Amino acid sequence: MPCLRSRRHVSFARLSMATRAWPWHPLFLMMVVMGLLLAGGCRQKKDKPTVALVMKSLANEFFKTMEEGAVAHHAQHKDQYDLKVIGIKDEMDVAQQIAYVESMMAQKVDAIVIAPADSKALVPVCKRAMDAGIIVVNIDNKFDAEVLKDKNAKIPFVGPDNRKGARLAGAHLCTKLKAGDKVAIIEGAPNAYNGIQRKLGFEDAAAGGNLTIVSSQTGYWETDKAQPIASALVNEHPDLKAILCANDSMALGAVAALKDAGKLGSIYVVGFDNIAAVQRLLKEGRILCTVDQHADKLALFGIEYALEMLKTKAQPADKETPVDLITAETL
Repeated sequence: MPCLRSRRHVSFARLSMATRAWPWHPLFLMMVVMGLLLAGGCRQKKDKPTVALVMKSLANEFFKTMEEGAVAHHAQHKDQYDLKVIGIKDEMDVAQQIAYVESMMAQKVDAIVIAPADSKALVPVCKRAMDAGIIVVNIDNKFDAEVLKDKNAKIPFVGPDNRKGARLAGAHLCTKLKAGDKVAIIEGAPNAYNGIQRKLGFEDAAAGGNLTIVSSQTGYWETDKAQPIASALVNEHPDLKAILCANDSMALGAVAALKDAGKLGSIYVVGFDNIAAVQRLLKEGRILCTVDQHADKLALFGIEYALEMLKTKAQPADKETPVDLITAETL
């Protein structure tokens, strides 16, 4: 068997004989090499950026609406960017959302627009993404300011003032009640900045109307977790006048509990998000009001800002988006 060196010698000899068959072979070889280099360059160069939208639970209608808004925006701007959309199944599956961000990093996307399941736990992985040259924009649930400072991370927040929105809903409730009336709050997840802010907004409104908050418990954003809490509240406080819920999914759980207790219509329910299921209940008078933070536009606000940052290399800055009080009259 000939050695490797002998094989190479034979191969080069054959190539030399073949090229001698073409008198213009130097020019031909130069053209081939240039073509290969150009083709390789084209494969490596991206003609448009890729934006990853990383959301919370797609089982929640709010985030399904957010996804639909982002997909619709991309359909109208396919020449400007590529879009990847991903979301966790469970609102509290923080580990899976971290894994999704790591996956987007591995796929070398240009920007990540994220609605974090946890305001603190997602900061480190997003900082790693930024260190890898990826633009990160925070939407929906704001990252914790202290953790951002600790990690030396400047991540812009594009989203609503949740405290303002909850205050709007609580103030509307106050117009239906009198001083001293008892109300309860079903909070969002305790590790979520937007949940904390909505609780504060409800408390602001209750203080302004001299209402008495008899209980404040977390329903972790879920309908099935909020329903037993609402049932217990009704039993423990027979003179309860209202339940303020930090999102519409939990408001649905409160309505179900009131229906089971035969108190539907006698205790006000307040929500937050303006999902389709709640719009029907608003019209029926089963829910007093909700707050629209425009889920269909929230993701595209973040996407557009990420594209702007990619184009202009602008320094990150927060951008507040609108919130609106929704009642049966304003639908």
